[in-house]
Amino acid sequence: MQPGNDTQISEFLLLGLSEEPELQPLIFGLFLSMYLVTVCGNLLIILAVSSDSHLHTPMYFFLANLSFVDICFTSTTIPKMLWNIQVQSKVITYEGCLCQIYFFVLFAGLDIFLLTVMAYDRFVAICHPLHYMVIMNPQLCRLLVLMSWITSILNSLLESLLVLWLSFCTEVEIPHFFCELNQMIHLACSDTFLNNMVMYFVAMLLAGGPFIGILYTYSKIVSSIRGISSAQGKYKAFSTCASHLSVVSLFYCTGLGVYLSSAAPQSSHASAVASVMYTVVTPMLNPFIYSLRNKDIKGALLRFSGMAALKGSIVLG
Repeated sequence: MQPGNDTQISEFLLLGLSEEPELQPLIFGLFLSMYLVTVCGNLLIILAVSSDSHLHTPMYFFLANLSFVDICFTSTTIPKMLWNIQVQSKVITYEGCLCQIYFFVLFAGLDIFLLTVMAYDRFVAICHPLHYMVIMNPQLCRLLVLMSWITSILNSLLESLLVLWLSFCTEVEIPHFFCELNQMIHLACSDTFLNNMVMYFVAMLLAGGPFIGILYTYSKIVSSIRGISSAQGKYKAFSTCASHLSVVSLFYCTGLGVYLSSAAPQSSHASAVASVMYTVVTPMLNPFIYSLRNKDIKGALLRFSGMAALKGSIVLG
Protein backbone atom coordinates (compact mmCIF):
# COMPACT_ATOMS: atom_id res chain seq x y z
CA MET A 1 0.00 0.00 0.00
CA GLN A 2 1.06 3.56 -0.66
CA PRO A 3 0.17 6.57 1.47
CA GLY A 4 -2.88 8.61 0.41
CA ASN A 5 -3.07 12.08 -1.09
CA ASP A 6 -2.53 10.52 -4.52
CA THR A 7 -4.03 13.62 -6.12
CA GLN A 8 -0.94 15.55 -4.99
CA ILE A 9 -2.81 18.25 -3.07
CA SER A 10 -0.09 20.47 -1.63
CA GLU A 11 -2.18 22.97 0.34
CA PHE A 12 -5.51 23.62 2.01
CA LEU A 13 -7.51 26.77 2.64
CA LEU A 14 -8.42 27.68 6.22
CA LEU A 15 -11.68 29.63 6.01
CA GLY A 16 -11.30 30.91 9.57
CA LEU A 17 -14.06 32.29 11.79
CA SER A 18 -15.38 34.80 9.26
CA GLU A 19 -14.82 35.67 5.62
CA GLU A 20 -15.98 39.27 6.07
CA PRO A 21 -12.98 41.57 5.29
CA GLU A 22 -14.12 44.28 7.71
CA LEU A 23 -14.10 41.80 10.62
CA GLN A 24 -10.50 40.64 10.07
CA PRO A 25 -8.80 43.51 12.02
CA LEU A 26 -11.17 42.90 14.95
CA ILE A 27 -10.51 39.15 14.93
CA PHE A 28 -6.75 39.76 14.63
CA GLY A 29 -6.70 42.17 17.58
CA LEU A 30 -8.92 39.97 19.75
CA PHE A 31 -6.95 36.77 19.16
CA LEU A 32 -3.58 38.49 19.45
CA SER A 33 -4.65 39.90 22.83
CA MET A 34 -5.93 36.53 24.05
CA TYR A 35 -2.77 34.78 22.84
CA LEU A 36 -0.48 37.25 24.63
CA VAL A 37 -2.52 36.99 27.83
CA THR A 38 -2.39 33.19 27.60
CA VAL A 39 1.38 33.06 27.09
CA CYS A 40 2.19 35.71 29.71
CA GLY A 41 -0.25 34.35 32.31
CA ASN A 42 0.92 30.74 32.03
CA LEU A 43 4.57 31.82 31.87
CA LEU A 44 4.11 33.74 35.13
CA ILE A 45 2.71 30.59 36.76
CA ILE A 46 5.75 28.59 35.61
CA LEU A 47 8.20 31.25 36.82
CA ALA A 48 6.41 31.61 40.16
CA VAL A 49 6.43 27.85 40.82
CA SER A 50 10.05 27.39 39.74
CA SER A 51 11.38 30.38 41.68
CA ASP A 52 9.55 29.86 45.00
CA SER A 53 10.65 26.93 47.16
CA HIS A 54 7.29 27.03 49.00
CA LEU A 55 5.63 25.88 45.79
CA HIS A 56 7.90 22.89 45.17
CA THR A 57 5.05 20.47 45.93
CA PRO A 58 3.27 17.90 43.73
CA MET A 59 0.20 20.11 43.17
CA TYR A 60 2.24 23.04 41.84
CA PHE A 61 4.60 20.76 39.92
CA PHE A 62 1.59 19.50 37.94
CA LEU A 63 0.23 23.05 37.62
CA ALA A 64 3.50 24.27 36.09
CA ASN A 65 3.41 21.39 33.61
CA LEU A 66 -0.20 22.22 32.73
CA SER A 67 0.76 25.87 32.14
CA PHE A 68 3.59 24.82 29.80
CA VAL A 69 1.24 22.51 27.87
CA ASP A 70 -1.39 25.29 27.61
CA ILE A 71 1.18 27.64 26.05
CA CYS A 72 2.12 24.97 23.50
CA PHE A 73 -1.54 24.04 22.91
CA THR A 74 -2.49 27.62 22.01
CA SER A 75 0.72 28.17 20.02
CA THR A 76 -0.18 25.25 17.76
CA THR A 77 -3.07 27.12 16.14
CA ILE A 78 -3.22 30.85 16.92
CA PRO A 79 0.11 32.11 15.41
CA LYS A 80 -0.75 30.57 12.02
CA MET A 81 -4.22 32.09 12.16
CA LEU A 82 -2.78 35.54 13.00
CA TRP A 83 -0.20 35.21 10.20
CA ASN A 84 -2.87 34.33 7.64
CA ILE A 85 -4.97 37.35 8.64
CA GLN A 86 -1.92 39.63 8.52
CA VAL A 87 -0.82 38.54 5.04
CA GLN A 88 -4.42 38.18 3.85
CA SER A 89 -3.98 34.53 2.93
CA LYS A 90 -5.93 31.39 3.85
CA VAL A 91 -3.32 28.90 2.70
CA ILE A 92 -1.74 26.20 4.83
CA THR A 93 0.50 23.54 3.28
CA TYR A 94 -0.30 19.82 3.43
CA GLU A 95 2.74 19.28 5.66
CA GLY A 96 1.79 22.24 7.85
CA CYS A 97 -1.69 20.79 8.24
CA LEU A 98 -0.30 17.44 9.35
CA CYS A 99 1.97 19.20 11.86
CA GLN A 100 -0.99 21.11 13.29
CA ILE A 101 -2.97 17.89 13.68
CA TYR A 102 -0.04 16.14 15.35
CA PHE A 103 0.70 18.85 17.89
CA PHE A 104 -2.95 19.73 18.52
CA VAL A 105 -3.82 16.11 19.36
CA LEU A 106 -0.60 15.82 21.41
CA PHE A 107 -1.22 18.83 23.64
CA ALA A 108 -4.98 18.26 23.91
CA GLY A 109 -4.22 14.75 25.18
CA LEU A 110 -1.64 16.10 27.61
CA ASP A 111 -4.19 18.59 28.95
CA ILE A 112 -6.60 15.75 29.68
CA PHE A 113 -3.99 13.52 31.32
CA LEU A 114 -2.55 16.31 33.47
CA LEU A 115 -6.02 17.33 34.67
CA THR A 116 -6.60 13.68 35.60
CA VAL A 117 -3.29 13.46 37.44
CA MET A 118 -4.12 16.67 39.31
CA ALA A 119 -7.47 15.17 40.34
CA TYR A 120 -5.62 12.14 41.73
CA ASP A 121 -3.24 14.47 43.58
CA ARG A 122 -6.20 16.25 45.26
CA PHE A 123 -7.76 12.85 46.07
CA VAL A 124 -4.64 11.71 47.91
CA ALA A 125 -4.23 15.08 49.67
CA ILE A 126 -7.80 15.12 51.03
CA CYS A 127 -8.57 11.41 51.49
CA HIS A 128 -5.11 10.30 52.68
CA PRO A 129 -3.49 13.44 54.13
CA LEU A 130 -1.14 11.60 56.50
CA HIS A 131 0.37 9.59 53.66
CA TYR A 132 0.31 12.36 51.04
CA MET A 133 4.04 13.06 50.84
CA VAL A 134 4.84 9.35 50.90
CA ILE A 135 2.43 8.48 48.09
CA MET A 136 3.00 11.59 45.97
CA ASN A 137 6.78 11.37 46.08
CA PRO A 138 8.92 13.13 43.42
CA GLN A 139 9.59 9.87 41.58
CA LEU A 140 5.86 9.13 41.17
CA CYS A 141 5.11 12.71 40.10
CA ARG A 142 7.76 12.60 37.38
CA LEU A 143 6.57 9.13 36.29
CA LEU A 144 2.96 10.32 35.97
CA VAL A 145 4.01 13.27 33.81
CA LEU A 146 6.32 11.06 31.72
CA MET A 147 3.57 8.49 31.13
CA SER A 148 1.22 11.32 30.11
CA TRP A 149 3.76 12.49 27.51
CA ILE A 150 4.42 8.98 26.17
CA THR A 151 0.71 8.13 25.83
CA SER A 152 -0.07 11.46 24.15
CA ILE A 153 2.84 11.14 21.71
CA LEU A 154 1.82 7.61 20.69
CA ASN A 155 -1.82 8.63 20.23
CA SER A 156 -0.85 11.71 18.22
CA LEU A 157 1.46 9.66 16.00
CA LEU A 158 -1.32 7.14 15.34
CA GLU A 159 -3.89 9.79 14.42
CA SER A 160 -1.43 11.67 12.18
CA LEU A 161 -0.22 8.57 10.36
CA LEU A 162 -3.81 7.55 9.64
CA VAL A 163 -4.42 10.97 8.05
CA LEU A 164 -1.38 10.34 5.80
CA TRP A 165 -3.23 7.41 4.20
CA LEU A 166 -6.23 9.53 3.23
CA SER A 167 -6.73 10.78 -0.33
CA PHE A 168 -8.04 14.29 -0.92
CA CYS A 169 -9.86 15.41 -4.06
CA THR A 170 -10.65 18.92 -5.24
CA GLU A 171 -12.33 20.02 -1.99
CA VAL A 172 -9.55 21.76 -0.07
CA GLU A 173 -11.50 24.31 1.99
CA ILE A 174 -11.46 23.69 5.75
CA PRO A 175 -14.31 25.54 7.54
CA HIS A 176 -12.13 26.18 10.58
CA PHE A 177 -9.26 28.37 11.75
CA PHE A 178 -6.89 25.38 12.06
CA CYS A 179 -6.53 21.85 10.68
CA GLU A 180 -8.88 20.03 13.00
CA LEU A 181 -8.74 16.23 12.75
CA ASN A 182 -12.48 15.68 12.33
CA GLN A 183 -12.69 18.30 9.57
CA MET A 184 -9.79 16.69 7.69
CA ILE A 185 -11.47 13.29 7.79
CA HIS A 186 -14.68 14.82 6.41
CA LEU A 187 -12.70 16.38 3.51
CA ALA A 188 -11.16 13.06 2.41
CA CYS A 189 -12.54 11.35 -0.69
CA SER A 190 -11.14 7.93 0.24
CA ASP A 191 -12.59 5.46 2.75
CA THR A 192 -12.51 7.00 6.24
CA PHE A 193 -14.03 4.10 8.18
CA LEU A 194 -10.77 3.21 9.96
CA ASN A 195 -10.01 6.87 10.76
CA ASN A 196 -13.46 7.40 12.25
CA MET A 197 -13.32 4.18 14.25
CA VAL A 198 -9.89 5.00 15.68
CA MET A 199 -10.83 8.63 16.39
CA TYR A 200 -14.00 7.75 18.30
CA PHE A 201 -12.40 4.79 20.09
CA VAL A 202 -9.47 6.92 21.21
CA ALA A 203 -11.84 9.71 22.29
CA MET A 204 -13.81 7.26 24.43
CA LEU A 205 -10.69 5.65 25.87
CA LEU A 206 -8.34 8.61 26.37
CA ALA A 207 -10.92 11.33 27.07
CA GLY A 208 -13.86 9.38 28.49
CA GLY A 209 -11.66 7.15 30.66
CA PRO A 210 -9.88 10.04 32.41
CA PHE A 211 -13.20 11.85 32.80
CA ILE A 212 -14.71 8.84 34.59
CA GLY A 213 -11.56 8.72 36.74
CA ILE A 214 -11.96 12.39 37.64
CA LEU A 215 -15.63 11.84 38.56
CA TYR A 216 -14.64 8.88 40.75
CA THR A 217 -11.91 10.80 42.58
CA TYR A 218 -14.27 13.71 43.24
CA SER A 219 -16.96 11.38 44.55
CA LYS A 220 -14.40 10.14 47.08
CA ILE A 221 -13.29 13.71 47.83
CA VAL A 222 -16.89 14.81 48.49
CA SER A 223 -17.40 11.83 50.81
CA SER A 224 -14.26 12.73 52.74
CA ILE A 225 -15.22 16.41 52.98
CA ARG A 226 -18.67 15.49 54.30
CA GLY A 227 -16.95 13.55 57.07
CA ILE A 228 -15.06 16.65 58.29
CA SER A 229 -16.77 18.01 61.41
CA SER A 230 -15.80 21.70 61.31
CA ALA A 231 -17.18 24.11 58.70
CA GLN A 232 -13.74 25.74 58.40
CA GLY A 233 -12.13 22.38 57.69
CA LYS A 234 -14.72 21.63 55.00
CA TYR A 235 -14.17 25.01 53.37
CA LYS A 236 -10.37 24.60 53.40
CA ALA A 237 -10.58 21.11 51.90
CA PHE A 238 -13.00 22.18 49.17
CA SER A 239 -11.07 25.35 48.30
CA THR A 240 -7.96 23.30 47.48
CA CYS A 241 -9.78 21.56 44.60
CA ALA A 242 -12.29 24.25 43.54
CA SER A 243 -9.90 25.76 40.97
CA HIS A 244 -9.14 22.38 39.44
CA LEU A 245 -12.82 21.48 39.28
CA SER A 246 -13.55 24.77 37.49
CA VAL A 247 -10.86 24.12 34.86
CA VAL A 248 -12.01 20.51 34.31
CA SER A 249 -15.63 21.61 33.89
CA LEU A 250 -14.67 24.37 31.46
CA PHE A 251 -12.41 22.14 29.35
CA TYR A 252 -14.70 19.12 29.14
CA CYS A 253 -17.98 21.01 28.71
CA THR A 254 -16.68 23.20 25.87
CA GLY A 255 -14.85 20.32 24.17
CA LEU A 256 -17.89 18.06 24.43
CA GLY A 257 -20.14 20.80 23.09
CA VAL A 258 -17.91 21.32 20.05
CA TYR A 259 -17.74 17.66 19.11
CA LEU A 260 -21.45 17.09 19.62
CA SER A 261 -22.26 20.07 17.39
CA SER A 262 -19.74 18.95 14.74
CA ALA A 263 -21.84 15.83 14.14
CA ALA A 264 -24.18 17.98 12.03
CA PRO A 265 -22.55 19.00 8.69
CA GLN A 266 -24.34 22.34 8.53
CA SER A 267 -22.88 23.41 11.86
CA SER A 268 -19.22 23.52 10.72
CA HIS A 269 -18.94 27.29 11.17
CA ALA A 270 -20.69 27.18 14.56
CA SER A 271 -18.33 24.38 15.61
CA ALA A 272 -15.32 26.49 14.63
CA VAL A 273 -16.58 29.43 16.70
CA ALA A 274 -17.39 27.17 19.67
CA SER A 275 -13.95 25.53 19.52
CA VAL A 276 -12.42 28.89 20.41
CA MET A 277 -13.62 28.20 23.96
CA TYR A 278 -11.42 25.17 24.63
CA THR A 279 -8.53 26.03 22.28
CA VAL A 280 -8.05 29.66 23.34
CA VAL A 281 -10.32 30.79 26.17
CA THR A 282 -9.71 27.87 28.55
CA PRO A 283 -5.87 28.08 28.40
CA MET A 284 -6.18 31.87 28.84
CA LEU A 285 -8.41 31.57 31.91
CA ASN A 286 -6.41 28.82 33.66
CA PRO A 287 -3.81 31.17 35.22
CA PHE A 288 -6.57 33.45 36.53
CA ILE A 289 -8.61 30.55 37.94
CA TYR A 290 -5.59 29.08 39.73
CA SER A 291 -4.19 32.36 41.04
CA LEU A 292 -7.14 34.58 41.99
CA ARG A 293 -8.22 32.42 44.97
CA ASN A 294 -4.82 30.89 45.69
CA LYS A 295 -2.82 32.73 48.34
CA ASP A 296 0.33 30.67 47.66
CA ILE A 297 0.39 31.59 43.96
CA LYS A 298 -0.42 35.24 44.63
CA GLY A 299 2.31 35.41 47.27
CA ALA A 300 4.82 33.75 44.94
CA LEU A 301 3.93 36.15 42.13
CA LEU A 302 4.38 39.15 44.45
CA ARG A 303 7.75 37.83 45.67
CA PHE A 304 8.82 37.11 42.09
CA SER A 305 7.84 40.60 40.90
CA GLY A 306 9.61 42.08 43.92
CA MET A 307 12.80 40.18 43.10
CA ALA A 308 12.56 41.21 39.45
CA ALA A 309 12.11 44.88 40.45
CA LEU A 310 15.05 44.67 42.88
CA LYS A 311 17.34 43.15 40.23
CA GLY A 312 16.24 45.82 37.77
CA SER A 313 17.06 48.62 40.22
CA ILE A 314 20.48 47.07 40.94
CA VAL A 315 21.26 46.90 37.21
CA LEU A 316 20.13 50.48 36.67
CA GLY A 317 22.03 51.61 39.74
